[in-house]
This record gives sequence, C-alpha cells and structure tokens, in this order.
Amino acid sequence: MKAYLGINTGFALNRFPQPESWCRIIGEELGLRRVQLTADVFGAHHSEELQEETLRRIQTEAERYGLWVHTTFTGAFTRVNHLMHPDEGVRLYWFEWLKRFFSASARLGAVGAGSHAGILASDDEGDEETRARRVADAARLWQDLCDYASGLGMEFLMFEPMSIPRELGETIEKARGFRSLVQNGTALPFLYCLDVDHGDLASPDPRDTDPYAWLVELGAASPVVHIKQSLLDKGGHHPFTSEYNRRGKITPERVLDALERSGAKEVTLLLEISHRERMPYDGMVLKDLKESVEYWRPHVSAG
Repeated sequence: MKAYLGINTGFALNRFPQPESWCRIIGEELGLRRVQLTADVFGAHHSEELQEETLRRIQTEAERYGLWVHTTFTGAFTRVNHLMHPDEGVRLYWFEWLKRFFSASARLGAVGAGSHAGILASDDEGDEETRARRVADAARLWQDLCDYASGLGMEFLMFEPMSIPRELGETIEKARGFRSLVQNGTALPFLYCLDVDHGDLASPDPRDTDPYAWLVELGAASPVVHIKQSLLDKGGHHPFTSEYNRRGKITPERVLDALERSGAKEVTLLLEISHRERMPYDGMVLKDLKESVEYWRPHVSAG
C-alpha cells in the first residue's frame, strides 16, 4: 500500500487566508506536497471575479512550492444543511454551488472533491417519513454531482461519515448504507473521506467508536483520511504533540496496519487539526503542525 501525508487547509482559515502564506507554510515550513483545499480558504462564496483571481494565485503559489491540490472539501463555514435543507430552493442553490466549487477544484488539478452528505434539520430528523425523503433527495443530487464531476475529468467524489444521525454516516453500517444509495449507476465512484475522530458515541456497537474498525471496514473505499489525535471523548481536532499523544489513541503504526488490512492500495492521510481561538492555543498552530508532521514523517511519504 502507498501512503502519503498531506494536510487539510482548515488550519489556515482566518489565520493565513492568502495563498501566498498558506502555500509557503505547507511547502516550505512543513515540507508537504499534497493538499486538501477547503472551500472556506478558497473563498467559494466570493464573486466570480474574486474566485478567478484566487484560483490564479493558488496555481502560481502551488507551482512555486511544489504543491498538489489533490482534493477539495467543504469546511467550517460550509458545514450547513446544503443538500438536505428543508427548503427545496435552498437545496438547489447548494447543488449549483457544489457544481461551481467542483469545477474550480478540477481546474486546480484535484482528482476528487467532497463534503459531508448533508445535514438534517432537527424537525426533519424527528419525522421518519420526512427524514427518508430528505435522504433520498440528497442521494439523487449526489448522483447528479457524480455525473457532473465525471465530465470535469475527476476520478471520484466522496462524503465524510459524521458522528450524529442528523449528519449521516454516524455508524459503519449507516455509512455503507448512504454510499450504496448513491453509488448505484453513477458515472464515477462515490467514496468515503474517513475521519479517525468520528463515530456515534451513543451506538451500542463498540466498532462505531473504534477508529481502527472504521479503517479496516471502509478504508479500501477511502482515498483520503482525516487524521488528528483522538481522545476518549472525541472532543477535538488535536495535534500529534507529545502532550496529546500520551492521552490519545491514534498511532501511525495502527492506522497503516488497519488500512493494509482493509485492502487499500493508496491513501492520503490528511492532517486536519484545529486550534481554539484562545491563548495560548492560537499562537501554537505552526509549532504543533510541525511536530505533527515530524511524528508521521518516518511512516509515510510526503511526496
């Protein structure tokens, strides 16, 4: 199995918003090459003119520092209901928004793109018939997005299994279920973006809170995996520093072993680390990212 280390640009949101800054940090200070660009850092709500300028700047800086925008994903500011919003007009707005974002992603050279599947409103989650209709509608829209992305030359789309029923895929079997609902007859594969810190803490099945069970069961269909140090309460996107590694359960050896057992052929492990907007954490971002990279570097390629 080929395993690569990369990074999700969520760390840069409102700290290093300019491509000249976050590209330099990733390529020069961290020594990484594979990037998962988040919609928030790209500026996916900006005007078409601003997006074109940002796209050109990313292309220039990525070439300067030898970066590959390998995949793209929604981010903190776009963690919204989108394809499962109660209002049809809003759902269709987000469908068109995702098409525009995926189009920009393809122009940046991304082989895949994705998001959470959608988020149910609490009222809809509580009504079985409405819930089923919302999920079925979202699945059809994802099928249409797969067809669209195929025309852009992409290799796959993906969704991130989450941790509560409203956000879908909170257990291994439910993640399988939504993927199956979309995958049938699509023009390109609809895959997972697994996260070692997700899973339903209320599930009676211990596998659903075991990151290694998720990797063994679903890793072969997850071309990228979000990694961070995970504690017992699954309460944060912690760095791989000595402090958190003493209390955490994620180790490179076990992650790679689980992915090997899954049958995965190639995977990009993406650091997805967030720091609270509190001191001293806000001033520790680069230090913690560098330590996290050094923790993983002996085990995976940064190429």
